[in-house]
Amino acid sequence: MVDLRPVGYVIGLLVASLGLTMLVPLAIDLLAGNGHWFVFFESAVITIVTGGLIALACANGVSEGLSLRQTFLLTSLVWLMLPVFGAIPFVLGATDASFTNAFFEAMSGLTTTGATVLTGIENLPDGLKLWRGILQWLGGVGIIVVAMVFLPELRVGGMQIFRSEAFDTMGKILPRAGQIASRISVIYIILTISCALAYSVTGMVPFDAIVHAMTTVSTGGMANSDASFGLYGAGAHYVGSVFMLLAALPFVRYVQLIAGTAQPLWRDTQIHTFLWIVLVTVLLMTSWVWGREGVMSEIAFREALFNITSIISGTGYSSADYMTWGTFPVVLFFLIGLIGGCAGSTSCSIKVFRYQLVFAAIKSQIRQIHSPHGVFTPRYDGRPISEDILNSVIAFLVAFILALGATSVLLGLTGLDFITSVSGAAAAIANIGPGLGTEIGPAGNYANINDTAKWILAIAMFVGRLEIMVVLTILTIKFWRN
Repeated sequence: MVDLRPVGYVIGLLVASLGLTMLVPLAIDLLAGNGHWFVFFESAVITIVTGGLIALACANGVSEGLSLRQTFLLTSLVWLMLPVFGAIPFVLGATDASFTNAFFEAMSGLTTTGATVLTGIENLPDGLKLWRGILQWLGGVGIIVVAMVFLPELRVGGMQIFRSEAFDTMGKILPRAGQIASRISVIYIILTISCALAYSVTGMVPFDAIVHAMTTVSTGGMANSDASFGLYGAGAHYVGSVFMLLAALPFVRYVQLIAGTAQPLWRDTQIHTFLWIVLVTVLLMTSWVWGREGVMSEIAFREALFNITSIISGTGYSSADYMTWGTFPVVLFFLIGLIGGCAGSTSCSIKVFRYQLVFAAIKSQIRQIHSPHGVFTPRYDGRPISEDILNSVIAFLVAFILALGATSVLLGLTGLDFITSVSGAAAAIANIGPGLGTEIGPAGNYANINDTAKWILAIAMFVGRLEIMVVLTILTIKFWRN
C-alpha cells in the first residue's frame, strides 16, 4: 500500500496556507466597511483548522523523499483539495452560489482556466473579486513548480526533456520544490508588481490594476467586470498583451537570466517558435479585419494582438466579441487555443515544444523514407530526441485528443449544442476559459449551462491542467498494487 502520510502532510500545510491567504480579502472588505469580511473570517477558520489537523495527523510520516507513486498522488490531490476549500468563500458569500458553481469557479481559478459562472462581477464585494485574483495567482505559480519539479520526474508528456534545466530532483522532491518555488516566486512577484504599475499608468484604478496583474501574470483571465477588457482603452490592451507574452515564456529562463546567463533566453527555439506563431497569426488576423472593414486602423491591430495573445497563452481575456469577425477568425481562435505557450510557464494547452518534437520526428521519418539506409535522428534544440520522449509526447497527444472527444460527447449528452460542447471541452481541457458561440463565447459565460455539464467541465479543467497522463496513471489498478 502507498503510505499516504507524507502526501497528507504536504496537502494539509497547503490547505492551511490557502486559509491564511483568505485574510487578505478579509482585510480589504473590513477596510471597505462592508459586512462581507465575516465570510472570509469563517472561511479562513474552517480552512486553517482543517488543513492544520490534516498536517498534524500525518506529521509522523514526514520524510524528505517521495516515492514515484506518492509524487503522482500529491500532484493530483493538491489540485483537487485546494479548489474544495477555495470554493468556501463563494458558497458563504454574497453570490448565493451553489456548491457546484462555487467549485467550478474555484477550480477554474486555481487551474488558471478563467471560465466563470458569476454574472454582475463588477457588483461583487471587493474581497471576492480579489479572492478570484488570488486563486489564479496561486494557481499560476503552483503550475510552474509542478512543471519544473514534478512533471519531469513523472516523465509526463515529454516533460523529461527539461529535467536537467528544471534541476535534478530525484529522491529529493520536497526540498527541491521549496528551493525552486522560492526562486520562481521572486520572479513571479516582480512581474506582478511591474504589471500592476503598468496598468496603473494606463489609468486603471489601483485595485483593478492589482487584481488584473494577478490574473494576467498567471494567464488566468478572470476580470473584475463582465465586459472583461472591453472596459479599458488602448494602453491597458498593450500592457496586457506584453505581460501575457512574458508569462507564456519558460520561467526557468528568467531564473537563468537573474543568475547572469542571458544566452539560454535568446537561443531557446521554443521561445522563437512561440513568438513567430503569435506574430504570424496577429498579422493574419489584422489583415483579415482590415479587408473586412475596408480601412487600415490601429484598433484592428490592437484587438487582434490582444485577443490572439490572450487565447494562445490560455489567459482568456477578451476586448471584443471576435465571434462577429467572421468564420475565419473563429476557426483560427479555436486552433491557436490548442497550441498554447511554452513549457515551464503559466500558460496551458498542448505547448509549443510538443509540436516541435512531433514535427522533428515527422521530418526525420520523411528523410528515412527517401534514404532507407540512412540514419536520421530527430533533434530538439540541437539535442537528439530519445525514443522514450517521443513515445511520451505521442501518448500525451493521443490522450489529449481522446479526452477532448470524450468530454465533447459527454457535454452533448447533457443537452448542449455541438459548438458549445466541442469548444467548451477544448476550453476546459486546454484551460483557455472562453469557448465559442453565443453562450460560452467571449461575450458570454458558463452561468446558464446545466450543473452536470459544469461538473464535467470542472473535471476536464483538472485533468487538462495536470497534463492528462498524471490523472490517468492514478486511475489504473496497477498503480495501487504493491
